Amino acid sequence: MPQNTFDARLAETYEAKWPELFDPAVVDPAVDFLAALAGPGAALELGVGTGRLALPLSRRGVRVHGIDLSAAMLAQLRTKPGAERVGVTSGDFATTRVDGTFALAYLVRNTITNLTTQDEQVECFRNAAAHLGPGGCFVIEVYVPELRRLPPGQTVHPFAVTPAHLGFEEYDVAAQLAVSHHYWTTDGQVETYSSTHRYVWPAELDLMARLAGMTLHERWAGWGREPFTGDSRSHVSVWRKTAS
Repeated sequence: MPQNTFDARLAETYEAKWPELFDPAVVDPAVDFLAALAGPGAALELGVGTGRLALPLSRRGVRVHGIDLSAAMLAQLRTKPGAERVGVTSGDFATTRVDGTFALAYLVRNTITNLTTQDEQVECFRNAAAHLGPGGCFVIEVYVPELRRLPPGQTVHPFAVTPAHLGFEEYDVAAQLAVSHHYWTTDGQVETYSSTHRYVWPAELDLMARLAGMTLHERWAGWGREPFTGDSRSHVSVWRKTAS
């Protein structure tokens, strides 16, 4: 089972640490995108966390169920208005099954990389496909590995540099792993947090989808359907389950 790094300390300060993720300019395009794919059907969020997207999606009339390994994150979700409309299941989203058939499964904000082996990531695709009805869609939002930005011999890339937050990605290219190191300064105190991730290329994700009986339907650089190019630093990809 993947390691749960989202403890109570992080869950209680999640929104304060990443306020940009809760900006309506970030949330609304994602919810628009997901709601259009779900249509009248239900949606399953893998790694639902505190409900950043599940709650506004449910307010659009979409029936949402979420899976998350962190009891602390789910506890925070349950304190929020409208949480009673979102079903939740505690467990590893790569293997945990829930009842029902869904029109949409989705996994956002680089969460696929929390699965730190290829086998776990493959199982995640299979689990998503098992929950989808024929023609259902699986959506992933994830960054493109920043290896091209590393000078020869360098293994660390800064991804956040602000007065309140420093973030560095430390790459192990041989193992296809990256450790994210975070440093926050609050009231003169420094708080640190590190987590290990398995970075993954779009082409590898496409192969995982094929192994699970899904094919690429669309790929964009963001939720606003900006074109995906060789310079894009992240992507939103949609795979569709075959009808047979």
